Amino acid sequence: FTKCCQETGLLMVVKCRQQNTALKDCLVGYYSDPLFYEECKAEYLKQREEYRATGIKKKRQKFTPNV
Repeated sequence: FTKCCQETGLLMVVKCRQQNTALKDCLVGYYSDPLFYEECKAEYLKQREEYRATGIKKKRQKFTPNV
């Protein structure tokens, strides 16, 4: 989806619909999975606990684009 948007520019709304639909379908699968939700929740709570104990923010992990 990202690659399509970068290549298309302003016409991305029209030309990248298929990729956008595929992306949404993929994300809905993850968002509706209770095990994945609990895993994310546990990771967030752990990071929040570390921050409250130390006061030091953890740097966000940078992801490489799927090109």
